[in-house]
Amino acid sequence: MYKKIKPLYDRVVVERVEEVESKTAGGIIIPDAAKEKAQIGKVIAVGNGRILQDGKVAPLQVAVGDTVFFGKYAGTEAGDNKLVLREDEIIGIIL
Repeated sequence: MYKKIKPLYDRVVVERVEEVESKTAGGIIIPDAAKEKAQIGKVIAVGNGRILQDGKVAPLQVAVGDTVFFGKYAGTEAGDNKLVLREDEIIGIIL
């Protein structure tokens, strides 16, 4: 949908990482329509930071290129398998 998105403040743009496993342990093939969306993604853009009450800007803890884990219903869909979410919606960075 959008080619480039520049997130503002404490927002982050994440591209979902598709899970490759499409078969259960018993050998049943899971069709694409039945698969859940991945909750893991790669950060492709970050905002400048969160504005604190005293007016200072706190830098984000995630950076472009980090692989992150986020909540199932977090963020806003931005098309092409991308999400825009706030930094506090990110559960953790996968090392």
